[in-house]
Amino acid sequence: MEKMIGNPVRLHSGSLTGSLIRAGVMTVALSLALGGCATTRTIDPDSQVHYDASYDFSDKDLIVSHLSENLVNFVDGSNVRPVIISYGIGNQTSEHINTSGISDDIRLALVQSGKYQLINEAQRANIDEESDFQKTGAVSESQRIAQGRQLGADYILGGTLRSIVKKQPRQIRLTKKKLVHYSLNLELTNTETGAIAWADKVEIARESSRPIIGW
Repeated sequence: MEKMIGNPVRLHSGSLTGSLIRAGVMTVALSLALGGCATTRTIDPDSQVHYDASYDFSDKDLIVSHLSENLVNFVDGSNVRPVIISYGIGNQTSEHINTSGISDDIRLALVQSGKYQLINEAQRANIDEESDFQKTGAVSESQRIAQGRQLGADYILGGTLRSIVKKQPRQIRLTKKKLVHYSLNLELTNTETGAIAWADKVEIARESSRPIIGW
């Protein structure tokens, strides 16, 4: 007869299942706890905060400040305020950048300077729609929009945002670096002659590095 030394160990399926469930619950709870550690803080919108080499809001402020200041100074001190219409800034970078924020802020700076009159190209279709509505008889004739009173643009404002991205060649290293060069050209074109009356550009170059292994 064989003898058994010590107490035999028996695994019950119910106990094993309960242990797995408890371990799973603890894992989920730990994940939620770690995920809940995220914090939010308010920063100065004029401060420069860069998490990588990509375009961000502080770049927009730098571009707008430089170009709008030079464009405002382009007009002399006469009482004639040139009429400008903006057709936006083209994005020829590899990023999804909403360049309308740049053109909108430049237009705002020009309006606030008091040296220009700005035509809102985006509202032209809405003006035509409102004019058609007023002709239906819903608005008295004395209150209707007078035809042929809209301003004609003296200049067209437009530009292009471009970028060049350079990455380090493949090699053994602890960090990965990337260099991004942004260039925005802005032009003011005379609508009568087609000549470029004013032009300027802003360039921004930024390098970022991050460890090969990290969070």
